[in-house]
Amino acid sequence: MKIFRGSIKRELAQVAGAVFVTLFTVLATTQSIRLLGEAAAGRLASEAVVALLGFSTLGSLPVLLSLTVFLSVLLVVSRQYRDSEMVVWFASGQSLTAWLAPVLAFAAPFVILIGALSLGVSPWAAAQAERYKERLEARDDAARITPGAFKESAGGERVFFVETVAGDEVNVQNVFISSVERGRSGVMVSRRGFTEIAANGDKFLVMVDGRRYEGVPGRLDFRVMDFSRYAVRVQQKADREAPASTPKQLSTLTLVTRRSDANDGELVWRIGLPLSAATLAMLAIPLAFVNPRVGRSVNLVLALLIYLVYSNCLSITQAWVAQGRIGFASAWWLVHLAMVALLLALYYRRLAVNSVFRAFARA
Repeated sequence: MKIFRGSIKRELAQVAGAVFVTLFTVLATTQSIRLLGEAAAGRLASEAVVALLGFSTLGSLPVLLSLTVFLSVLLVVSRQYRDSEMVVWFASGQSLTAWLAPVLAFAAPFVILIGALSLGVSPWAAAQAERYKERLEARDDAARITPGAFKESAGGERVFFVETVAGDEVNVQNVFISSVERGRSGVMVSRRGFTEIAANGDKFLVMVDGRRYEGVPGRLDFRVMDFSRYAVRVQQKADREAPASTPKQLSTLTLVTRRSDANDGELVWRIGLPLSAATLAMLAIPLAFVNPRVGRSVNLVLALLIYLVYSNCLSITQAWVAQGRIGFASAWWLVHLAMVALLLALYYRRLAVNSVFRAFARA
């Protein structure tokens, strides 16, 4: 029995490594494509792609690890059926429940890690990602300028170009700004510029010793004005005020101390992830049965369907709690109890079939 458990744990670890790398690669590729698409469309700064990719990956790790445990147990037990090793196992008088100990020993570290990620790391990653995006969006137009490149302002109404940036990274030289105001286009050029904050908290880009060209394209009524100082407001004080945090970004301790429907819904989801991982690990054992008469992929399709139903039920329960349609006291365990009932039914069915098989083998 010790040899059996050791070999099963090694095989589970090897399969889990391959499954995790595959799922992680798919997740990272999908997230990278999405973030790069937003950056190409101008909705996201290009320098934020790597940081947001890391934060989003951390937030998705609990679900990724839960699926890794489920698929690993499913694939290993299915291979035992396909290679007729389970036939030898049952013929020797062993039961399907003997798989519970090695599978639970394999899944326990994953469940603990999923709990730590779900209750602590993922909320932190979500909060950091939101703060990072807020800092990028709150940057004034002068901070968006890259020397030698045309950059559009946050609102899309101006285009900036500077030739060089001074050593203090505050003053810029040889500034070009193109804007459209009230249907009239304007172009401003100046030798240098800098930013300053007014008494009311608004931020301005000040251009010094420049010239402004204003008019309607195709007409000859252009106006040319020389100025020694020209200030363009690039950010209002109200724009820099941070919005309120969502339940997904709050720490678990904050969710517990600040009870509300939305916070309880998020708490149901965080508690449900490690519980679902443990349940799925045990559920994969009876679901891995391979019937050669119906094909090898039927059990995988059924198992993935049950996983999707389980995950969607957790999401629906979270939404119902957030909407106040169901209380937290009954919501956090209801879906898991239903899956445990399904688990017991599947074990009962498989054990009944295996007992018949062992009786036939002895006869």
